[in-house]
Amino acid sequence: MNKNDLRAWIVIIVILFIAIFLAFAGSQGGAYFLDFIPLFALGIGLIFVIQWIAFIPAYIYRTEKFFDLIGSLTYCSVIILLGFFSPNLDLRSFVIIVLVLIWAIRLGTFLFRRVLKAGEDERFRDIKQSGSRFLVTWTIQGLWVSFTLAAAMAVLTVDYREKFGIIGIIGLVIWIIGFMFEAIADYQKNQFRSLPENKGKFIQTGLWSISRHPNYFGEIVLWIGIAIIALPTLSGWNLITLISPIFVTLLLTKVSGVPLLEKRADAKWGDQEDYIAYKGNTPVLVPKIRFGKKTK
Repeated sequence: MNKNDLRAWIVIIVILFIAIFLAFAGSQGGAYFLDFIPLFALGIGLIFVIQWIAFIPAYIYRTEKFFDLIGSLTYCSVIILLGFFSPNLDLRSFVIIVLVLIWAIRLGTFLFRRVLKAGEDERFRDIKQSGSRFLVTWTIQGLWVSFTLAAAMAVLTVDYREKFGIIGIIGLVIWIIGFMFEAIADYQKNQFRSLPENKGKFIQTGLWSISRHPNYFGEIVLWIGIAIIALPTLSGWNLITLISPIFVTLLLTKVSGVPLLEKRADAKWGDQEDYIAYKGNTPVLVPKIRFGKKTK
């Protein structure tokens, strides 16, 4: 075993320990499956099993084309399963299920179509040639799904119930705002790229004129909405599941989202005056609302 393989297996083991801790914390005060398996922990386990099963054909054929699609299918299958076995399915639970399904189906189909059109996801070009490194990416996706879905899973599995109320409405409104930002931003960028005259150019219109990454802003906001909806039913150890939007924010702004895209954009357009001006006047994430230019 070489150093890269050893490092990959260490990462996988660390991820599993983190997932086990999350499963333990999220299961506190929750329902059980067959009277001995915590329903929350069952959901976490299923998330990773789905990734590892999907990894097998992906590695055999050295393809990443259905990576994002499997992620979305994981969200859908786990949230539906937990909803089916939930001991007290109430309005809050139903809203959570619907919101997760809407988000996962839209984003999953969008990303799947994009990778099919592009032919590949460049991030996986080298990784998919190594079994251990490729397995790490699927395992990381399992952790991604587990953390982002944690608060929603807790709502479906805890015994305590609370009326939807004003907090639920506030969370729903915030989710709608985030979802619209993400969906509209993706649509605008897709339309921009579909025009031949825009080949090799960067988008700076629509939502992209007020944020360099409005889709990521929307992603973060919608998970904040889910966490707010979940809040009234959580207590004790399962409050840890509120880490969901924090995890999404850190991952998108510090690890795999913004840093990679910013680096790629700088390499491609960093010497162009219009890009330099765009980068200097447009926030990285949180939109800068412009109400028109001041006149003298």
